[in-house]
Amino acid sequence: MKNLKLIGPFKQLVTMANLPLKGALKDEQLEILADVGILMENGIIQKIGDFDKLVSEASKTTVHIKLEGNHVGLPGFIDAHTHICFGGTRAKDYAMRNAGKTYLEIAKAGGGIWDTVTETRKASSEELIKKTIKRAQQHLKNGVTTVEVKSGYGLSVNEELKMLRAIKKANTDIAIDLIATCLAAHMKPKDFSGSHAEYLAEISSSLFPILKEEKLANRIDAFIEESAFSREDIRPYFSKAKAMGFDITVHADQFSTGGSATAIEFDALSADHLEASTDKEIALLAKSNVIATALPGASLGLGCAFTPARKLLDAGCCLAIASDHNPGSAPMGDLLTQAAILQSFEKLSNAEVLAGITYRAAAALHLKDRGEIKEGFLADLALFHTDNYNEILYHQGSFKPCMVFKNGNLVYDKHS
Repeated sequence: MKNLKLIGPFKQLVTMANLPLKGALKDEQLEILADVGILMENGIIQKIGDFDKLVSEASKTTVHIKLEGNHVGLPGFIDAHTHICFGGTRAKDYAMRNAGKTYLEIAKAGGGIWDTVTETRKASSEELIKKTIKRAQQHLKNGVTTVEVKSGYGLSVNEELKMLRAIKKANTDIAIDLIATCLAAHMKPKDFSGSHAEYLAEISSSLFPILKEEKLANRIDAFIEESAFSREDIRPYFSKAKAMGFDITVHADQFSTGGSATAIEFDALSADHLEASTDKEIALLAKSNVIATALPGASLGLGCAFTPARKLLDAGCCLAIASDHNPGSAPMGDLLTQAAILQSFEKLSNAEVLAGITYRAAAALHLKDRGEIKEGFLADLALFHTDNYNEILYHQGSFKPCMVFKNGNLVYDKHS
């Protein structure tokens, strides 16, 4: 049965369509349609055109959603890197870090990633589901209609399964789409007596088949860093993942370089972080198909340099922007605010920022049905009560959507 809806008129519809995947963008390249409407059928965009004409052509069964006042419409935002399934808090870590304590000192005081692992292991599946839904709902209110969610705070076969099953269940109970990623290679757990290589071998042999069998995740991530796993450690792990048909993504070049080269070696979808990337890594990424994902939330949380977004774009890279929402280094979890801050420090055009949280972020998740407003795509929309799209980033994240649609359904209304 057809479920037809017509929404409009939009003062401006910023479609993000017909733009290149890689390289710098100018605002003049944006397709901005005036006084248009969107006809949706069963959650899919069917037609975009003059609103009055669409009204006159609409069938009697079409539901009309009339927008009063000026509205700008954008594709629903896509947050391509988060860790929102976790237990506990790291507020003490944040206070200690800002008071001048080192990572080692914080870890010795009981903080760091292992603190979150401990609290996540303590949490029941029901608790993790509720916490994930609560955090995802906040993303939805901020215009995010698709959010990637990593495991990585379980660090054993059973505990990683608990996390990934919680993410899968949460996805069925919320309007936003949750895209699961297995980050069992976050760090070698303190309670594993073997080597890094032995831990990864256990995960890949015991966990990977279950991920496929239960359809828990089709994405494998790893943290390549001096404090986590080396490039040599990860090669057999990623080789097995690729052979089994998993997509690869990498926590790369956060504090030291090397991870981006591994991402390129394994034709990963994305290399995320890149705060430590030099001109050498940028040049190699530009020659590859790997998407560079900037995580400004981590820079804000750690007080370190931002991903060199301007250089990456000028070199010809595809740049996505994600929140890295996690309890340790990026607790803010506000994609639009972080993207606006990155824009100011890295001198990015509005088009580059919006591309980074829409269609380029979709590409980082291997999703080809969202991130643009065009026929055949999901009717995922973020609406702002204004007559000019420039106002959105001008307010540096404080200007929030008034309405959010997911699959053609109104899932958030600021005034309701």
